[in-house]
Amino acid sequence: MTALTGGAVLALALVLGGCTPEPAPQPTPTSPFASEEEAFAAAEATYRAYVDALNQVDLSDPETFEPVFAWTTGEANAGERKSLSQMHADGWSVSGRTSVVGARLADFSPKDGEVELAVCADVSGVDVRDSNGISVVSPDRPDLQASFVTFVSSDQTGTGLVIASIGGSDQECE
Repeated sequence: MTALTGGAVLALALVLGGCTPEPAPQPTPTSPFASEEEAFAAAEATYRAYVDALNQVDLSDPETFEPVFAWTTGEANAGERKSLSQMHADGWSVSGRTSVVGARLADFSPKDGEVELAVCADVSGVDVRDSNGISVVSPDRPDLQASFVTFVSSDQTGTGLVIASIGGSDQECE
């Protein structure tokens, strides 16, 4: 076996480098939904499952937070983790149920699989109390709350979506 000189090694590297195959192109994300109707149905089912999970939360038991976290990602997940953990640490309690009274498709981007719903939730029966048993719910809180919910594709849920963000809306619930 002969030793290669520095120049020979460099020449060999240049020759072999030219024979390297091009990397395979990365697929661009696309929506798993064939239509707006499918996207809406999946987003609505995801939101309802999320609300059901919230309705099961017992602020004294952090294990009950996990189903809420499973339906969220990114900003929504971080927000839920922060608020539920803080309410638990502060000794708060929650009673009553939120119900979804309406949802409509606000936006659907088949190119990136993102779906946005305008939702309306009835929170009239929900009360949150501090560790002294005093309600922390504003007396001005409307019974119906409108919000925009953004969903992204996920293979972690049965609906194919998770909630990426929830933002308030100044629109009236229909």
